[in-house]
Amino acid sequence: MRDLESAAELVARERAVFDADRAVQLAFEALSNRVGEAAKRLIAAEPERFSDDVWALAARNRDFVVHHYDRIDLDALWETVARDFPRLRAALARD
Repeated sequence: MRDLESAAELVARERAVFDADRAVQLAFEALSNRVGEAAKRLIAAEPERFSDDVWALAARNRDFVVHHYDRIDLDALWETVARDFPRLRAALARD
């Protein structure tokens, strides 16, 4: 999934860049939205294949980012994209 690759490229720029650049933070929000929406569609299309909790968490994270954008915790956003998105990439690579 291209969005997961884009997220990995942004994470590779390091946390200091994320902290200093509002555009990068907004890109993380947008990627959380897109990845979460894709997770919802994958779960709906093939619930057995995408039953791992990481897919449901991505979908719920999307809902939070979209509906509570004014309360986004930047530390949590960084952790989600830096730690959890690679788990999604790995899961896709296994299947």
